[in-house]
Amino acid sequence: MAFPAPVWLAVQEELLESGEPEEDCGSQSCFDDFNDQALFETFHLSRPCIAFITDAVRMRVKSAAFKKSQPPVDVMLMTALSYYAHGVFTSSVQAKAGINQPAALVNAVSIISGVIAGMSDVFISFPLTAEARARTASRMEELCGIPGVLGVLAPAHFKIRASPYDKKSFKSFINTLGYTSVVSQFICDSEGNILSVEKCCVGGAFEQELWDSSFKGKEVEDDLHGPFWFIGGKGYRLSKHVLTPVSNPVLDREVRFNEAHAKVHRVMQGMLSAMKRRFRCLQQLGFAEEASLNKKSNIIKSCSVLHNIAKKFSVPLPPRAGMGEPSYPGKPYTSPMEINLEALKARQELIDRNFSASVGSRDSP
Repeated sequence: MAFPAPVWLAVQEELLESGEPEEDCGSQSCFDDFNDQALFETFHLSRPCIAFITDAVRMRVKSAAFKKSQPPVDVMLMTALSYYAHGVFTSSVQAKAGINQPAALVNAVSIISGVIAGMSDVFISFPLTAEARARTASRMEELCGIPGVLGVLAPAHFKIRASPYDKKSFKSFINTLGYTSVVSQFICDSEGNILSVEKCCVGGAFEQELWDSSFKGKEVEDDLHGPFWFIGGKGYRLSKHVLTPVSNPVLDREVRFNEAHAKVHRVMQGMLSAMKRRFRCLQQLGFAEEASLNKKSNIIKSCSVLHNIAKKFSVPLPPRAGMGEPSYPGKPYTSPMEINLEALKARQELIDRNFSASVGSRDSP
């Protein structure tokens, strides 16, 4: 899992020990008015999962300054979870929450998004110990046959609306697929658990630049997470830690390696598809301006936290709604990237060692 068992148990223990009744709703929860089916249809989450999220949010709010004039925490959480699930403010939840003013609804989502995004240090993390990293890499090797891989690295694009009247800003939001978006950097493991989410930049950004400037990218390239690879697409530069596909495979072993590489990459595509299916707000994040992307970033990060928690509780996905989005092909630099000869040699050795048909066999050109 993206967060180790000791962390999970510590959070549960702290929640259980926090036995003081909340002033918001006392021993009752705003979610108690829903039966199980209505609860899932409204929030795309199960009752045990929502109960855990509610307690975690209450605990986080108790430790932070919070205006008493705001609506009760559970009411704002109900409003936010419904918005995440559907991408709109539904009339039924508005009626239960007693919040009708658009500004108040947006404010509730903004507050809760900030709280849940702040929980990412607990629920989104790399494997913390050498044993956990080895176990994560072993599962990845079982999936694709590539040894020493800790996770999959990819940009995730989320559609937004941008003003066409500001031509310079509008153009910066247009991605390779031709629509306006913001982009974040994701890393996940072989099971689709999110290990890292960073950045919220204009859709026209290059993924290599996101990686170079990200905290996790700097940690990885400085060897702080061990001698592991991360699977990266065509928009990334091959390095001692980012493993890209062979651009023009000639030998059979190179073709087999690229097939294994693509298999791992499909895990990321499946994870992002599942996130957008459960949290439909991610299918259209509304208007955005280049100078103020923090609120969009908090929503993306909040949904990432909730994705990991939902997986921990084995919550099924809701039915599909509409057509799925095409996979993002990556945005390679127009000019050739600098070739890392040491990384090129390491990748070739990995291919030769693990993707030859048999020892001593020769690949056909």
